[in-house]
Amino acid sequence: MSMETTAWTQLHSVMNAQNGGPNGRPFARATLRRIAAFARPHRRRIAQFVFLSILTALLAVATPMLAGKVVDAIVGGDDQGHIIRLALLIAAIALAEAGFGLLARWLSSNLGEGLILDLRTAVFDHVQRMPVAFFTRTRTGALVSRLNNDVIGAQRAFSNTLSGVVGNVVTLVLTLAVMLTLSWQITLLALLLLPVFVLPARRMGSRMARLQREAAAHNAAMGTRMTERFSAPGATLIKLFGRPGDESAEFAERANRVRDIGVRTAMAQSAFITALTLVSALALALVYGLGGYFALEGTLEAGAVVSLALLLTRLYAPLTSLAGARVEVMSALVSFERVFEVLDLKPLIDEKPDATEIPNGPVAVEFDDVRFGYPAADKVSLASLEEVASLDTRGGSEVLHGVSFRAEPGQTVALVGSSGAGKSTIASLLPRLYDTDGGAVRIGGVDVRDAGAASLRATLGMVTQDGHLFHDTVRANLLLARPEAEEAELWDVLRRARLDTLVRELPDGLDTVVGERGYRLSGGERQRMTIARLLLARQRVVILDEATAHLDNTSEVAVQEALAEALEGRTAVVIAHRLSTIRSADQILVIEDGRVAEHGTHTSLLALGGRYAELYRTQFSEPSPVPEAA
Repeated sequence: MSMETTAWTQLHSVMNAQNGGPNGRPFARATLRRIAAFARPHRRRIAQFVFLSILTALLAVATPMLAGKVVDAIVGGDDQGHIIRLALLIAAIALAEAGFGLLARWLSSNLGEGLILDLRTAVFDHVQRMPVAFFTRTRTGALVSRLNNDVIGAQRAFSNTLSGVVGNVVTLVLTLAVMLTLSWQITLLALLLLPVFVLPARRMGSRMARLQREAAAHNAAMGTRMTERFSAPGATLIKLFGRPGDESAEFAERANRVRDIGVRTAMAQSAFITALTLVSALALALVYGLGGYFALEGTLEAGAVVSLALLLTRLYAPLTSLAGARVEVMSALVSFERVFEVLDLKPLIDEKPDATEIPNGPVAVEFDDVRFGYPAADKVSLASLEEVASLDTRGGSEVLHGVSFRAEPGQTVALVGSSGAGKSTIASLLPRLYDTDGGAVRIGGVDVRDAGAASLRATLGMVTQDGHLFHDTVRANLLLARPEAEEAELWDVLRRARLDTLVRELPDGLDTVVGERGYRLSGGERQRMTIARLLLARQRVVILDEATAHLDNTSEVAVQEALAEALEGRTAVVIAHRLSTIRSADQILVIEDGRVAEHGTHTSLLALGGRYAELYRTQFSEPSPVPEAA
């Protein structure tokens, strides 16, 4: 490795390391133990990798020594056969070094990519187990960064730093030993130039790291702005209320700053490399000048001068790399800790090892003196994932106070009441998006906390008011409910959801992409798609969370027809804002301040003249006539 290449490598390493470094912060031994646990499945390849790194370092030192012997053989007038044999040996070592280098690189890539696979799958699986509260607080970009940037940063510890430290230590020790045996005077003088080489690299690296951090911050801000503004709802909001000129000016200001940083970075790198190239030339001049003088004095062989010159780069390269190794290691440890920080955030909902299956057939739904409060932020989130200095300390106060009711198999129970009364909270406890703090929620007599996750999902389905769809095809969005479903079944549920005609008219039918969040479809069409998905799942309990809240009258009629199909023969919990949609419910619960204020049928509640009657009059009463002037 040439000194110029070493300079680039060192500068890049210091920049990357300081960009996320811990600034001297100590790391717990527990972190190292956990890293060892992740590395344990790869220990055989790690051992092979270390062995190849040592072998490659030995070969790297052997070549300069053989080159010196060739020069001595030429000067000494040895026979041509001896010189040819030395040359062939050098060629063989070069081939072996290249082969071992490729093999080491293959092992390094496998180690690094294997670690990425293990860490990513561990984080992905862990995040999937987190409660909904985690996702309502976390910034998606920050979470994705843990799965990408931090995992890759941790991978560098194995694919780059490990090989660098092992190989460089061996190379450094061997090179120093050989150089000292050839000429201790030249070796010591060459080492005096090392600070001229290393110190500027570290100082320049710090400066470059600051520029890189600033550029990264601007790029992150631009990325966040683009993500928010280029989504369908964000773009709509900007077109309705935004100021395009101001938006463009702010974006351009950041982009210009990134451009200026790029120019300064390029010039600083060029100046740095030029200076180090000069140091390289001065070091070689020292070796040739002083070595030549000693050779003419007869105290040093001519071949030794050549060997010293070739060994010089083998000396400076590992010294320079090792100078930044600590920063690289600490940077990798930072990445590991950021990954472990997510893994240490324990899910509030865990499936029991001896989970119970919900019985087959029609099932009842029961809430028994249920009490619940949303968990505090420190239970479900991290400040770094919310991108705030400290977590919100609010939360934990009770919002449901002893809610009890029962829906018999096949019955429909409707929840009505003011916004924020607790209706959606009640609905979220049924599919176990949260766990109760007191009391029990049962389906078919089984406490949902004791039920197996697969059994619960197979039993219960939910349609929310936003009708969320993935940016995928109609087919893929439906098959989310039952991946093994046949195409005929897809068309059947689309027909029952009053969507088959629409889908047949789409450009690619079932394979038409519906767009982000399904925004290529109307609100009513999205809702009917979610109902079709529910029908395909064949679940026995259905939750409808204001499924028609934001629809016009025409769309509502189509959705209500589809809902009639979805509710037939099923136990249902329906949250409704429009009271006209739940008149036929078997039981209506009026929820106020987290309690069941009233319960009964539509007729009995109107006769009671309480809160339900008040809500009904508010929605359906005609305005009072204006009295005529006398």
